[in-house]
Amino acid sequence: MLPSIIILCLLASLVITPIVRQVALYFDVTDKPDKRRVNVRPIPSLGGFAIYISFSIGLFLLPIDKTFIWPLFFAGTVMMLTGFIDDLFEIKARYKLIGQVLAAFIIVFWGGISIEFINLPFGGEVHFGVLSIPLTIIWIVAITNAINLIDGLDGLAAGVSTIALITILGMAFIMSDPVVISISAILIAATLGFLPFNFNPAKIFMGDTGALFLGFIIAVLSVMGFKNITFVSLVVPILILGVPISDTIFAIIRRAVTKQPIAMADKSHIHHQLMNLGFTHRQTVILIYAISALFSLFSFIFTMSTIWGSMLLMAVLLLLVEILIESLGLIGQNYRPIMKLLRIEQVREDENDS
Repeated sequence: MLPSIIILCLLASLVITPIVRQVALYFDVTDKPDKRRVNVRPIPSLGGFAIYISFSIGLFLLPIDKTFIWPLFFAGTVMMLTGFIDDLFEIKARYKLIGQVLAAFIIVFWGGISIEFINLPFGGEVHFGVLSIPLTIIWIVAITNAINLIDGLDGLAAGVSTIALITILGMAFIMSDPVVISISAILIAATLGFLPFNFNPAKIFMGDTGALFLGFIIAVLSVMGFKNITFVSLVVPILILGVPISDTIFAIIRRAVTKQPIAMADKSHIHHQLMNLGFTHRQTVILIYAISALFSLFSFIFTMSTIWGSMLLMAVLLLLVEILIESLGLIGQNYRPIMKLLRIEQVREDENDS
């Protein structure tokens, strides 16, 4: 039955997306070029509606417990409407945050989703107790916004989200979690049906309508798949969502260093910096897809490694991320400690050779 539902979601998305595009054009709901956007002409947004509708159709057809489907649907709808209102009126960040927290509250209290404790690598447990609810809400809101922040190039958020969802699906197969498998699969189908219209050159954007909804469902799935977790598996969802999470962290640090508002938009995200290096729009998107796939590969290797192997892998990954940060200037052009150290060592070697 699941394969039929997946195909239906894919076809629904392929059919609904062009309809949503025409509606957005008719009502002039478009992303117009400005100093922080890369599009050079108005592009209809609201494409997230196609993902939302296609996913919702599949959700209610899934042969899983409806007591969880309803809270997921209502919470997702709240998140989608928050993005929709922002697409129409460009509301302030604090009002968007209210909608995001409300959606997270619904899924935590009605859906019963929470991160309760972790098992430490060398023995013992850390129970979060009363902190489990606020920690879960913070995680959901953070991941939702991380997906939203990378929605800056044609097909970027949709593609990166699909890669993350495929990885979550793979992990769910390993852990034999039919609910996460089913929900991940239909969201992948709904997103893939939208992607051909969103890939460069884009005919439609998902807008905050889609980015917030997509980020929210991914955040919920990551909690469902890794609640009551070990220390090692705590790292897995972070690795799966490595690109959006790291880009968000760099943005926060960058704005704190330059004393700009945290919610202020800029053109220093990873995709902007890659384009500044001379990569084309499409090349940049494909390169970030590759980086996302690499993070996903690391997450699978991480789960199959020993504790010491996992720690070594994490050290290597952190070093690679640091080099990427410095090379692209994601925190600032003057922040290059490792590259400066390597340059000093090279100078010393040259002096010794002479």
